[in-house]
Amino acid sequence: MKYPLFPERFSTLPHIGKWLLLSALVAALTGSASALFLFSLDWATQTRLSHPWLIWLLPLAGFMVGLAYWRLGREVEAGNNLLIDEIHDPKKTIPLRMAPLVLIGTVATHLCGGSAGREGTAVQMGGALADQVHKWLPLRREDRRILLMAGISAGFASVFGTPLAGAIFGLEVLAIGRLRYDAILPCLAAAILGDQIGLLWGVHHTHYRIPFIPAPSAWGLCAAVLAGIAFGLVGKLFAESVHGLAGGFKRLIAFAPLRPLIGGGAVAIAASQMDAQAYLGLGIPTIVSAFQQPLPAYDFIGKLGFTVATLGSGLKGGEVTPLFYIGAAMGNALAPWLHLPFPLLAGMGFVAVFAGAANTPLASTVMAMELFGPEVGVYAGLACVVSYLCSGHSGIYRAQRVGVAKRRGVPENIRLAEWPALRRAASQKARASERGAG
Repeated sequence: MKYPLFPERFSTLPHIGKWLLLSALVAALTGSASALFLFSLDWATQTRLSHPWLIWLLPLAGFMVGLAYWRLGREVEAGNNLLIDEIHDPKKTIPLRMAPLVLIGTVATHLCGGSAGREGTAVQMGGALADQVHKWLPLRREDRRILLMAGISAGFASVFGTPLAGAIFGLEVLAIGRLRYDAILPCLAAAILGDQIGLLWGVHHTHYRIPFIPAPSAWGLCAAVLAGIAFGLVGKLFAESVHGLAGGFKRLIAFAPLRPLIGGGAVAIAASQMDAQAYLGLGIPTIVSAFQQPLPAYDFIGKLGFTVATLGSGLKGGEVTPLFYIGAAMGNALAPWLHLPFPLLAGMGFVAVFAGAANTPLASTVMAMELFGPEVGVYAGLACVVSYLCSGHSGIYRAQRVGVAKRRGVPENIRLAEWPALRRAASQKARASERGAG
C-alpha cells in the first residue's frame, strides 16, 4: 500500500518552526544581555586604565561580590558547571538572579584589575535567561535541556562574534567525545541570532589578522603537532591550577567572602611589585600584539599566574579570553623554535590552549576559521585536536561528563570532578594488591 508522501515530507516543519521561534526568543534575551555586559566591560576597562589605583580596591570588590553570592547566590555559585549539571540531570529552574550576579561580579573584577575573561558571564546569563523561557511557556520538560544548550550557544557566540563556533560549543561542551545532535538547530539558530542581536545593539568585536599562512608541508604539520602537545599541557596546567587553588582556599577558609578578599589582595600586591599592567583585565592589546610582533617569552606565564590567582580565589569572570591570551603569547614565543610565522602560531595557540582546557576541539577549530580565515583550518585543527588529547581528563568545566574517554581505563559517564578521586582509589588498590602478592 502506498502512503501519501506530503505529510512525511513536511512532518518536521512544526518542529523547525517551534525551535526557530524559541531560539529567536533566547537569542534576543541573551544577545541583549551580552551587549549590556560588553558595554559595561568596556567602561570598566577604560576606567581602570585611567585610574590605576583601582587595583587596591580589588580585595574589597572581591569581598563584596563574595558576600553577595554568600547571601543571595549560593544556588548559582557553581556557574557554568551548574548549567552543565542541569542539562545532564535536571532538578530545578536556574534562578534568574544568576544573570545580574555574574554580570556585576565580573564587571567589578575588571574594574579593579582582576585577570579574568568574559565568556563565562555571557554563557551563564544565556543559560539563566533560557531557563526562564522554559519557566514562562508551557513546554515539555525535555525541551528544557535544549533551551539551556541554546542559551549557552547564544552567550558564547554573542560575546566573541563567532556564531558557528558558538553553536558547536553548546553541543560539544557537555561531554568529552560526544555531541548532542538533537539540539543542533536550536543551538545554531540561537548562536546566529544572538550574534546578530549584539551587532544590532552596536557591539564591536576585536579583529585579528594572520597576513600569511603557508601551504601545508611536512614540517608545518609536524610543527603543528609539537605545538599542540605544548598547548595541551599548558591548558591542563591552567585548569588544574585554578581548581587546585580553589580547593585549597575552600579547605583553609570556611567563610567564602574572605577567599576573594585574600586573592584580590595578593593580585594587587603582585601587580604593584612588577610591571603587570599587561596581565590585568582581558589583555586584548597583548593578544593583538601577538599577531603583529614578537613578545617576551614569559608573557604567557605571567598571564597564567595572574588569572589563576584571580579565578582560583573566587573572583568572578570567565576563563576563555585569558586562555586566548596565554595561547597567543605562547605561540608567539614558540615561533622561532618551530620555524613558522609567529602570527600563524599565535593564532594556533589562541584556539588550541582553549581546546585543551575546555575539551572542545571542534568548536575551537571552527572559531579559528571564523576569526582568521579558512586557510588556517588545517594547522589550527591539528593543533586543537592534539591539544585536546594531551590535556587528559581535566578541564575548566568540572561538570563535563566523559562521553568517550581519551584513553583506556577512564570510566565513561563520570564527571571530570570525580576522576581524580577514582584514579587515586585505583592506584591505592593496585599498590595494596602488589603488597599482598609480595
